[in-house]
Amino acid sequence: MQIKLNNQIKILAEQSTVQQLLDDVMFENQKGIAVAVNRNVIQKNNWKNHFLNQNDEVLIIKATQGG
Repeated sequence: MQIKLNNQIKILAEQSTVQQLLDDVMFENQKGIAVAVNRNVIQKNNWKNHFLNQNDEVLIIKATQGG
């Protein structure tokens, strides 16, 4: 299955969830991030249950601190 992740094409296994995607692309701490699928924010407690579909547009934003 093909999705667009932060404006880059990514190939995933069928029936992938948001959590599986995050586990694949983020090796480290997953705290301080927000995920939107097709411009809809997916709450963290739904990451394991939200399945991705062909051609979904996923945006992952990581909070940074500083000034």
